[in-house]
Amino acid sequence: MPADADLNLLIALNALLSEGSVSRAAERLGLSESAMSRTLARLREATGDELLVRAGRAMVHTPRALALRDRVKALVDEANAVLQPAGPDLNLGTLKRTFTVRANDGFTEAFAHLLVARTAREAPGVRLRFAPKPDKDVRPLREGLIDLDVGVLGESGPEVRIQSLYRDHFVAVVRQGHPLLAEGEITPERYAACDHVVTSRRGQIAGPVDNALAAAGLTRNVAVVVPSFGTALSTAAATDMVALIPASYFEYQRAGTALRSFELPVPTEHITISQMWHPRFDRDSAHRWLRGVVLEVCRHHGAKGP
Repeated sequence: MPADADLNLLIALNALLSEGSVSRAAERLGLSESAMSRTLARLREATGDELLVRAGRAMVHTPRALALRDRVKALVDEANAVLQPAGPDLNLGTLKRTFTVRANDGFTEAFAHLLVARTAREAPGVRLRFAPKPDKDVRPLREGLIDLDVGVLGESGPEVRIQSLYRDHFVAVVRQGHPLLAEGEITPERYAACDHVVTSRRGQIAGPVDNALAAAGLTRNVAVVVPSFGTALSTAAATDMVALIPASYFEYQRAGTALRSFELPVPTEHITISQMWHPRFDRDSAHRWLRGVVLEVCRHHGAKGP
């Protein structure tokens, strides 16, 4: 989002997408119909989409508007929650509570120690329990088995609240002295010609890198599939295999290792790491505090915001 973006437009966008009508959105926000029409024009310019279009006497949502509707509502709801007072009942010094955070090993190893240290300082009676993330099933959130789910968004369902934490991307990692580092430019051909170790909880071999290589007429040989990024790094350190690791995780692990990273020689999209929770916790002051801690720790320690 541009630095000078008018965030007040989100409130107007939420009203327009919820009401599906300029006149009803104007009434909801206490504006004149002409003022709301001008705001819609600004939103169309900002999003590059018509958002609402005429269909006879009514207006209908464009596909982009339908895709944005729940997301915009969640953003506005979260902003309203942030601006609510925490409540006199929240005393971090005496708070006794266990929060269960589900995340993969990459996030846990890179950020858990920072979250624990911050929590111990602010709320010594709070216990954090980090649970493994075998899949993206939202059932544990719905059933109250976990408090926060951290990772790449999956099929969340319309009721799950989502907040972006940071953007990440994958880098290639090899041992110091690897032939790829000593023979000039790392081209897609040289990269693909190596043996590779990949990380997958479910044993999957192919991914976005393979799609990018295929577009260039190349394939790589996946020699080993492991369940964790730590195992992938130790494998790369002991062999001539190339590992695929999130940049944030490698940045944390890099100190004291005999490993080097380099940018992939084929284009791949960045990934967005988010925290997700059930709406039952929206107004819970302790849960809001926890979400704020997670957000601040992730944004402060070198990760790029969304």
